[in-house]
Amino acid sequence: MAGVEELFAVNVFNDAVMRQRLPKETYKALHKTIDEGRRLDAEVASVVANAMKDWALEHGATHYTHWFQPLNSVTAEKHDAFITPVPGGSVIQEFSGKELVRGEADASSLPNGGLRSTFEARGYTAWDPTSYAFIKDHILCIPTAYCSYGGEALDKKTPLLRSMEALNRQAVRILHLFGRMDATRVIPTVGPEQEYFLVDKELFDRRSDLIFAGRTLFGAKPPKGQELGDHFFGTIQARVQAFMSDLNEELWKLGVLAKTEHNETAPAQHEMAPIYAVANVACDHNQLTMEMMKKVALRHNLVCLLAEKPFEGVNGSGKHNNWSMFTNTGYNLLEPGDSPHESAQFLLFLTSVIKAVDEYQDLLRASVASAGNDHRLGGCEAPPPIVSIFLGDELTEILEALEAGAIYSGREKTDMTVGVHALPKFPRDTTDRNRTSPFAFTGNKFEFRSLGSSASVSDANVVLNTIVAESLRQFADELEQAEDFRGTLHELIVRNIHEHKRIIFNGNNYSDEWVKEAGRRGLLSLASTVDALPCYTAEKNIRLFETHKVLSESELRSRQDIGLDSYAKMINIEAETMLMMGRRQILPAVLGYIGSLSSACVSLRNAGASLACGSSLLSDLCQETDRLKARMDDLANILAAKPDTESAAASAVYMHDQVLPAMAAVRASADHLECITDRSCWPFPTYDELLFSIQ
Repeated sequence: MAGVEELFAVNVFNDAVMRQRLPKETYKALHKTIDEGRRLDAEVASVVANAMKDWALEHGATHYTHWFQPLNSVTAEKHDAFITPVPGGSVIQEFSGKELVRGEADASSLPNGGLRSTFEARGYTAWDPTSYAFIKDHILCIPTAYCSYGGEALDKKTPLLRSMEALNRQAVRILHLFGRMDATRVIPTVGPEQEYFLVDKELFDRRSDLIFAGRTLFGAKPPKGQELGDHFFGTIQARVQAFMSDLNEELWKLGVLAKTEHNETAPAQHEMAPIYAVANVACDHNQLTMEMMKKVALRHNLVCLLAEKPFEGVNGSGKHNNWSMFTNTGYNLLEPGDSPHESAQFLLFLTSVIKAVDEYQDLLRASVASAGNDHRLGGCEAPPPIVSIFLGDELTEILEALEAGAIYSGREKTDMTVGVHALPKFPRDTTDRNRTSPFAFTGNKFEFRSLGSSASVSDANVVLNTIVAESLRQFADELEQAEDFRGTLHELIVRNIHEHKRIIFNGNNYSDEWVKEAGRRGLLSLASTVDALPCYTAEKNIRLFETHKVLSESELRSRQDIGLDSYAKMINIEAETMLMMGRRQILPAVLGYIGSLSSACVSLRNAGASLACGSSLLSDLCQETDRLKARMDDLANILAAKPDTESAAASAVYMHDQVLPAMAAVRASADHLECITDRSCWPFPTYDELLFSIQ
């Protein structure tokens, strides 16, 4: 393998390639578009397109595609060859500026949530020049936004870019009030850690639930799980290490900053963490990471499971979203700093996040809602559905001292009047990380830990960027009118700490006491997707997104409907799969075992022997089999009775309230039968095989 330096971004049309291949004036003009958001001139686009095409052909590409992220949380692409016919029956390879900047994709079969009629098939893709083009499988992939004929966002990227611009506008206003005139842009950055499971492909292929639902719908708990803590950070097995090495190589070629790899908590579970990047680039890279994980796993006769809870009773998989804000000069706005100037500025930005999370906890919960994540949240090291912020003891004490007008008695005794005396130096990691917190401050960034492993990280970051932009907007409006800037700044920070401190909790988020305390504080507990997604269209949230021009009311309603519709359809797929496996596999297998066991008992009696255990086991098997059959019939009847409605909300509620409990009952019987049926008779691989086959 080539060295990492030679390998990294070899398949990316990045800044270094553009500087080398583009005329100087074209390169400068393109950077004005990238850095300042200026409109791209058509002539510049043509020059860039030609250089991009030549580079792609040299790297073996034959086609190009506008690579986009529709509202189903995966990526989409339509390939077009570079060839153009010329007289004489031959072809030349061309790629115009128009083809680079805009494409047309059939939108008829992709989710739209009512933003367009079924017969209106046209959708448009528009180049995002801030995310570099890349080559994948001999295809030049151009990251693009995706919108309807009427201009509505049909994708994940468009609102993300809008939210980044909203945050930039408000954060720059604040920085200019602090005299930071050199700060002309503020950019949110994201580092999404990615958890996943690996299972043997031969075993995967024998499990219909993994094939259709991505998670196991049946499975008795094995004798050993994660209780010994011997898998977490343990020695990586050779087969897994080979996969990881192959994955790193593929990601590095695509410019993805894959940094950390290790075994996670559950058997067969692992994690990859990248270095942070600009938010929209990080989101693009995470989509590529998930795609490459699946492809590379197959090369090693493995299957990568990205479902949030593929196995009951052990850790689920999430995606930890490490979020911060940087200026164009490279300064992290969530870095505490040492000087009075930096301290006051840090406290204001910190307070803006606290205020945002408290006021829009419903949106943060909605941004991570899905059928799969409902199974994960609240158990086995996943944060609960109640949103709260972990700050750590020292920073919490500093805020409490500010609110009380007291002297902070930490490492230095310092008067806490903001901007007059220095904030005590706040060393990173002065307290332990809180693995149970949904939203934790980790030194110079916030880690939003509630995201599901299969989700696009765009949704959560759209919300984060927008809600913090709103806090900063309100702060800037007040401070710009202040006659006494320092006095007003101090009063504003103290007032907001007092009003929003309820969201700060540094303890055990799993405890029953916290659930009760959160209720007393008035924090929301949105346990399921059907509880959370309707929050998108609450009046205050519509007003928020429209104020910052991130999402219109119709775009919000579309996302809510798509989420609820996807939830209902996923539960339906799981229930139908459960019935299929029960009817075609479990019942025949158990009945066959009952038959053979009955014959054995008869033979023993005929031989003069009588074993009470045989009769007892037969009785248990027969009773549980009858119970399983009855519960499956109940599930089938409930599915048949689901309302014939066009309301996504009504369908989702029915699936949650009626279908899920019936599925749980079916599973309980099946899992009990697994424990008392001869292993050789059980029709598909069990948890011990799936979780420990490659250890």
